[in-house]
Amino acid sequence: MQRNETRLFVDHRFSSPYALSVFVTLREKGIAFAMETLDLQAGQHQQAAYREQSMTARVPTLVHQGFALSESSAISEYLEDQFPAPAYAPVYPTDVRDRARARQIQAWLRSDLMPIRNERSTAVVFIEPTATPLSAEGLEAADKLFRIADSLLADGASHLFGAWCIADTDLALMLNRLALNGDAVPPKLKAYASQQWQRPTVQQWVQQART
Repeated sequence: MQRNETRLFVDHRFSSPYALSVFVTLREKGIAFAMETLDLQAGQHQQAAYREQSMTARVPTLVHQGFALSESSAISEYLEDQFPAPAYAPVYPTDVRDRARARQIQAWLRSDLMPIRNERSTAVVFIEPTATPLSAEGLEAADKLFRIADSLLADGASHLFGAWCIADTDLALMLNRLALNGDAVPPKLKAYASQQWQRPTVQQWVQQART
């Protein structure tokens, strides 16, 4: 591949929530890119060439004009800076405080709610649900997720900040770990997550062929 081609490395099962987030960012901005898959179970992300390129040896990793960057929220922020509005669609709010809040939400979803992430992996979203009930810790994490999400969303709101941003996709994914598995989710939040899930760029990821 040419050095100036934009490439996105993702997991071969298309189940990484973080790869989804960057994929949606690229699609929303209309940036042309090639996608390459890595078999994480086979350890392809630990091979020396990828490790040296990715730095953290994780997916997703973006390579843009010879510059490699991993960690999904860092990638989306980089793309927002490199491909700014109005030439490219924004993926973060324009208001400074709303943008800071969106980044806070992204950071929180990536660093907290571990019982949900452990007991409701994204396999239940993209591959098949589980019948195992949530543990006490899982229920406690779910209550925290619902409380915070409810405080962020005005009644009847379709988006966190009036218009779509990438934090909407990230929050919907976390809620759908529960909703799409059949776990109880408050109607307001379930409706929000369902609507976000129908966004065309999200559906492009959902419809990827999985093995």
